[in-house]
Amino acid sequence: MKKHSIECKNFLFYCGLLMFLSELWKQYCLTYTLNHGSYNWWYFPFQLCSIPMYICLMFPIITSERLLSLMLTFLMDFGLLGGIFTFFDTTGLYYGYAPLTIHSFGWHILLIIIGIYAGRTGRADISKKGFAKTSGFFFACCLLATFFNLVFHPYGKINMFYISPYYQMGQIVYRDIAEMFGNTFGIVSYLLSILIGAGLLHLLWTRYGAYAHNRQEST
Repeated sequence: MKKHSIECKNFLFYCGLLMFLSELWKQYCLTYTLNHGSYNWWYFPFQLCSIPMYICLMFPIITSERLLSLMLTFLMDFGLLGGIFTFFDTTGLYYGYAPLTIHSFGWHILLIIIGIYAGRTGRADISKKGFAKTSGFFFACCLLATFFNLVFHPYGKINMFYISPYYQMGQIVYRDIAEMFGNTFGIVSYLLSILIGAGLLHLLWTRYGAYAHNRQEST
């Protein structure tokens, strides 16, 4: 069990390290290749699909089983959701520099791999309480994103988690909702949809956990 835990942490850490190094390269390219040395806050790495990078980098120093379980649950619910849903609208993955486009596609494919791996470790919390906890972590990230949006707005365009009150909701479907019912309603419906989507994935993981347990019992 301990060996499995170490292997799990190591795999996820190296995924996080790969993401971190590639993110440094991305930020360099965005700043110096595409933006002539001027930093664009729009690409600051704190979106839903950025959070798994930070989580994975934390695994070597996580000693608490509860925290480990919480982080794995987030990866298999919200991280996996972010990776999958990006491919429903890939317009945001394309850049005016082909290597960055390849990076964006690779990044989100890796999110899917990490999410599936986290769910299959058997260490995530597949209970309702587990989903409630990881949802709390998600909303804490939303609050931090809002803080960034408010504090750094005077210095340039920034829209972390796509929930800045300064910009019209631009996500597919939700931009239409925002136009009809107002931007605040569009943002709230967007966040609720993420919560519901992650909840459905959590339910699938719960079913998978029950299936795996029954299969193990029968053997």
